[in-house]
Amino acid sequence: MRVLEALTASIKAGTYGPGDPIPSEAELCKTHGVARETARRAVRVLRERGLVETEWGKGSRVTGAAQQHQDEPAGGEQ
Repeated sequence: MRVLEALTASIKAGTYGPGDPIPSEAELCKTHGVARETARRAVRVLRERGLVETEWGKGSRVTGAAQQHQDEPAGGEQ
C-alpha cells in the first residue's frame, strides 16, 4: 500500500509531527491516485498502529506516540 508507506515515511521523517493533521482522504486519493477505500484503509492501519488518531469532523492527527516510532531503526517493524 503506497499510501500507507508514504504516510508512515512522512511521520517517521518528521514531516508530520505530533498534533499535525495528515492529509484528508480526498487529498490522499488525489495525490496517490487511489480509491477512497484505499486511503481510508491506510489511515485505519495508522490508527491501529497508534500513529494517528481520528476525530469525527476534524480529521486525523499524528499522535505523540509517533515520536517513539521516529527513533526506531528502519525496518524495525515486527
